[in-house]
Amino acid sequence: MNVEDKVSAIYEEVLRRNAGEPEFHQAVSEVLDSLKIVLEKDPHYADDALIQRLCEPERQLIFRVPWVDDDGNVQVNRGFRVQFNSALGPYKGGLRFHPSVNVGIIKFLGFEQIFKNSLTGLPIGGGKGGSDFDPKGKSDMEIMRFCQSFMTELHRHVGEYRDVPAGDIGVGGREIGFLFGQFRRLANQHESGVLTGKGLTWGGSLVRTEATGYGLVYFTKEMLAAHGESFEGKKVIVSGSGNVAIYAIQKAQELGATVIGFSDSSGWVHTPNGVDVDKLKDIKEVRRERVQAYVDETEGNTFHADGSIWDLDCDVALPCATQNELDGEHAKKLADSGCRFVAEGANMPSTADAIEVYRERGIHFGPGKAANAGGVATSALEMQQNACRDSWSFDYTDQRLHDIMTNIFKVCDATAKEYGREGDYVIGANIAGFKKVADAMLAQGVI
Repeated sequence: MNVEDKVSAIYEEVLRRNAGEPEFHQAVSEVLDSLKIVLEKDPHYADDALIQRLCEPERQLIFRVPWVDDDGNVQVNRGFRVQFNSALGPYKGGLRFHPSVNVGIIKFLGFEQIFKNSLTGLPIGGGKGGSDFDPKGKSDMEIMRFCQSFMTELHRHVGEYRDVPAGDIGVGGREIGFLFGQFRRLANQHESGVLTGKGLTWGGSLVRTEATGYGLVYFTKEMLAAHGESFEGKKVIVSGSGNVAIYAIQKAQELGATVIGFSDSSGWVHTPNGVDVDKLKDIKEVRRERVQAYVDETEGNTFHADGSIWDLDCDVALPCATQNELDGEHAKKLADSGCRFVAEGANMPSTADAIEVYRERGIHFGPGKAANAGGVATSALEMQQNACRDSWSFDYTDQRLHDIMTNIFKVCDATAKEYGREGDYVIGANIAGFKKVADAMLAQGVI
């Protein structure tokens, strides 16, 4: 059987075993497409059902999460944790609280996390979790009661050397605090390494809040430099206005760019003269309001409930909101506007059609598993600090993050060149991430 047929057979089996999970199918398809050229050169990676094992989670957990709202009514949500691959280290990946969460979403995120974590060069495996619970509109007490119920089940399956969750969409410092408090209560010990993204006074790490956004910009900076460019004078679009987007905006503007737009689920804001980051932080992090408030409280900016932020003319686009937010038509508009660089701050925000447009139109593209690895990298640095009961300075941790993101770009770039696909950072990221995990799996036997 030739390589094309082998890969097709593996993918068909993934589809059969994981029906109704389109995001997971999309993530697997992208990786398998990259692996065709690996198998041509190194056919031993097809031995012992290695790729089939890589596409099958080591463990999938689905559990009931009952909680009581402020009116005394019992609510029931569903919780998930997919422990995908631990060949390199304990499972590591965030928790997402959002109504869209289902097992297919969590599997796609966990599968991506395997390769992302591998690229960091740190000893962490891949996992992901979450719930279809929606924190929006809930009181702090309701969120606390939900988090306590969620952790009552999850605590059986996590630990410093087993599985270390972090935050994701809908899970910030408040939620991590409630989750950690319940874990500590149930475990009867202060195992600080069991969660990352903790508060700075009880085991958290400096730079963790900024890490994904900063790391995205550090990666993009290297991608720009590889093509003789820099952020200086560039017009940048950043979708989203959550944690990742805010700190990507901040770092891009520090490096000389003008961020001309950001968004949330209610619409998008055109900011032709750049973003007042302090104002945006106040609105989104402190007051938890919609982006319309930014326009109401600043001058020269406009809010748009319709259309797309990708309609703006820009040099660099940083999608930081959610999966599949940027499709083929959006990608064509970006290309027509003169955009030459796209890097993903969210997980898989570009559809397969969009990625094909990037390739056809010469847009340099940094995929999420490489470009947004700064968050999990700094989470792993938090684990190191917890393990040695230490606390590092902001500058030291930021430099470690910068070094990791620079190395990720260099590895992706070098791997793409090695396999004859220079400048294709999707190929580079997928192959580099895969080979490290695959070598570990082969060394450890069929388990």
